[in-house]
Amino acid sequence: MRHFAGLLLGVIVTGALLVGGGWAAQQALTVAPGTAVPVTGTRLWIALAAMAVVGLVVGLVVVGRVSPLATFVPSMVLLAWTVVYALDVNRALSFIPDEPSMHQVVLEAGAGNRTLLTTGVYALLGVLMFLPVLMPSRWSRRHDDLDDDYEEAQEGSYY
Repeated sequence: MRHFAGLLLGVIVTGALLVGGGWAAQQALTVAPGTAVPVTGTRLWIALAAMAVVGLVVGLVVVGRVSPLATFVPSMVLLAWTVVYALDVNRALSFIPDEPSMHQVVLEAGAGNRTLLTTGVYALLGVLMFLPVLMPSRWSRRHDDLDDDYEEAQEGSYY
């Protein structure tokens, strides 16, 4: 059951990374219309807060005592997308939504995903999130300290 919950958590973290992280990156990197000055003020603070929340979620999943599937799923998505980008740039960028009929938030998240993919941030995050999968202690269940108590020996025994 722990690994099934980790799988579901991994899907949620993947969505948070792709939608939340992509949207926040696009908002923070957007240049104000008609100027060459980066966005400042409330819009920048909201984007930075969204990045902090996504970073907090990723950090808690990486260092927390949850199933390694919670980090395996997003790491495989990010690393697979990076490998596709390295092999065929046009194919990798075709996965990003860009149709005008899409919701504006999805389009902004897609533009941020393009930036994070092409700059290698997704490759870096993918490797970071894959490392907990390699630790054997993450796959085993926690041991109860109460089970290791000293056991009384039977009368007449040597130990």
